[in-house]
Amino acid sequence: MAHQIRSDKLIPKGTDYSKLLPWAASMGTESQSYSLPILPLKSVIIFPTFAMPISIQRPASVKAISAALKGENKIVAIFTQRDATQELPQVTDLYEVGTVANVQLISRFGTTMQIIIHGIERVRILHAIPSPLFLKAQVQPFPLHIRQNVETEALRREVLDLSEKFFAISHSEMQLNFPSVAAASEDIMPLVYAVAKLLPLDLSKEQELLEAPSEKETIKLLNNFLSHEIQILEVRKKISEQAKDKLNQEQQKYLLREQIKAMQQELGEGGAENEATELRKKLADCSLPETVKLEVEKELGRLEQLPSSSPEYQVSLAHLQLTMELPWAEVTTDNLDLSNARQVLDADHYNLKEVKERIIEQLAVMKLNPQAKSPILCFVGPPGVGKTSLGQSIARALGRKFDRFSLGGLHDEAELRGHRRTYIGAMPGRIIQAIRRAGVRNPLIMFDEIDKMGHDFRGDPAAALMEILDPAQNNSFHDNYLDLPFDLSKVFFITTANSLDSIPKPLLDRMETLSLSGYSDEEKMAIAKRYLLPRQRAEAGLLAEQLEVPDETLAATIRGYTREAGVREIERMLARLARKIAIRFAEGQTNSVSIEVGELFELLGPERFFVEQIRKQLPPGVATGLAWTEAGGDVLYIEALALPAGEKFTLTGHLGEVMKESALAANSYVISQCQALGIARSIDAVHIHVPSGAIPKDGPSAGVCMATALTSLYSGHAVRSDTAMTGEITLSGLVLPVGGIKEKVLAARRAGILRVILPHENEKDLSTLPEPVRAEMEFILAAQIEDVINAAIPALSPD
Repeated sequence: MAHQIRSDKLIPKGTDYSKLLPWAASMGTESQSYSLPILPLKSVIIFPTFAMPISIQRPASVKAISAALKGENKIVAIFTQRDATQELPQVTDLYEVGTVANVQLISRFGTTMQIIIHGIERVRILHAIPSPLFLKAQVQPFPLHIRQNVETEALRREVLDLSEKFFAISHSEMQLNFPSVAAASEDIMPLVYAVAKLLPLDLSKEQELLEAPSEKETIKLLNNFLSHEIQILEVRKKISEQAKDKLNQEQQKYLLREQIKAMQQELGEGGAENEATELRKKLADCSLPETVKLEVEKELGRLEQLPSSSPEYQVSLAHLQLTMELPWAEVTTDNLDLSNARQVLDADHYNLKEVKERIIEQLAVMKLNPQAKSPILCFVGPPGVGKTSLGQSIARALGRKFDRFSLGGLHDEAELRGHRRTYIGAMPGRIIQAIRRAGVRNPLIMFDEIDKMGHDFRGDPAAALMEILDPAQNNSFHDNYLDLPFDLSKVFFITTANSLDSIPKPLLDRMETLSLSGYSDEEKMAIAKRYLLPRQRAEAGLLAEQLEVPDETLAATIRGYTREAGVREIERMLARLARKIAIRFAEGQTNSVSIEVGELFELLGPERFFVEQIRKQLPPGVATGLAWTEAGGDVLYIEALALPAGEKFTLTGHLGEVMKESALAANSYVISQCQALGIARSIDAVHIHVPSGAIPKDGPSAGVCMATALTSLYSGHAVRSDTAMTGEITLSGLVLPVGGIKEKVLAARRAGILRVILPHENEKDLSTLPEPVRAEMEFILAAQIEDVINAAIPALSPD
């Protein structure tokens, strides 16, 4: 539709201002001021000589117009609000410079007025005049300063040229008849204001034009605005031309593809067309990152050029299908209800307070900071304590998808990173496969048995895990098969291990380690009653009233048929009991069964384990030690025997280097302290043996036990049989702290040993023991080897 600047938009040239404003004759002097009603406008600037229809609705504005219409000249001062959201602006909320205008009423409907305003001259506010009905102010004329010179003439011509160029580039249909040269005496400001209104200027720029102090400054501002808009139009034109060229290229490619499809159909190779079409539909529906989408489109274009009989076609097709099946943007919403998480964790696992608190801490952090990175936890503990099932409970508490795979025996890096597509039978790594199965990019993935990975000439899986488990790197994980960056930063990784010794230190540094210790007999009883027995009853198809296992029977089963830190063997024994009772009910029995202790021999056979009570009296040279193993704690007897003169110091029992050095240090210390201990040394050679010779043993924690056994041998006095000990020693007689205190103490208690000697610095570890264990057992804290000897060998004690 054609637009043109109509005559009613501008006050005609030659208008007699004296008829509109009684003080028009003195406008240029700025010496007079006038009291006028104020019409505030929200987002419109009225320029002098400019006419505009306006609808008035605000009560104060309607009253101001009514007051102006009652006057002889129908004059109102128009100012624009600084903040358009204000409904009841004051004079101070308006720009200081506005326009005095003549008002012409068109129509009135209730509280709404339709008027036409004709801008006359610029004015500025001197001060507000109190008025209860509408805004009123003392205003002063603010005419433009006009100076005719060469620079002004140049600016006039420049604005005409730029205006013509702007309307030419914008393909405007506005009919503007600008003269090529404006006479020096001709007022060009009406044209300047008209062009300004046609430009897409914001309110602040229009106000800047209105406030310009002189004609020259006004034209300069308009020239700048025109130059800026012309640059934008030129860039848009260039972009449009480029898009048009690209569209022509796409049309040409489309025609070529259609020709290729026709030829493939003639050759009988048109079956691939449907697959490519389906992939393109999937691509349109996938929310792929921009960089990934470009690669996929390139690969898809290459696929469309390949014949379906080509081997490369199947490789490319499988790769594209995997790429589009991966959840690039799909996520599950985390359930961050802390009370629900506690309830789920407590329902699935007994005790494990430290681990549960760590999960609650992470949920609290994620609730306060949704952008927080997921932690990488490593659960370390003996078998059967609930490491794997704890990961499933965490996923259930969070509401996340769960996937688990074992790293035990894994020795090929490609199992994690995937194989390159150049190999026959190549497939993505286990990480990408787990993400694909989960269907979201924020699942909980558990790496089981991370301490049992291997490595060979094909690579080191631990090195690949260093990238996967590093939050600073895994946001752009590269699978060799996928060959595209995939973000793993939202994945919650959990690993499990029985021991940290075989895990490389750089990999261990990337994980937060949480220890799960073995259970005491009381804890095993509670777990069996709360979780294991109901589960095995249900597995056997029995009701709760059909099978009861009293506490005495359960305790006897734990002591006599299991010897472990966890509860797997207990569950197997309970499953066996349930199956035995199921036979009775399958054969027709209807009465409920309560298994007594005396029936265990018939149902489970003879007891498999016996409490170590056969060594009620220890001969001189034998001491009871405590050891930590991957299966928990264990009682370890260390035996020392005197050898004939001339024999060498001998160590047997499959001991490691550290344990051998502990034995040598213990022997050297005891020999050096014989006089202080009142021992008349008559033995020159000693043989130290640690039973269970088929099992490798190492570590420094048997130092105090070896020193005690040697002291007992040299002195001829026996060690207390109700006392076990652990701790590292030095040649100066110090007892140093060791690890695995909870497992060792529980092992002593299982063996019926209720008196334990520990390093003094391990006193803090006693807080990890269950309260019944601390109450039942006696702990002696030793700082020197003399403290150990005095507590373990009564005959040498000074008391």
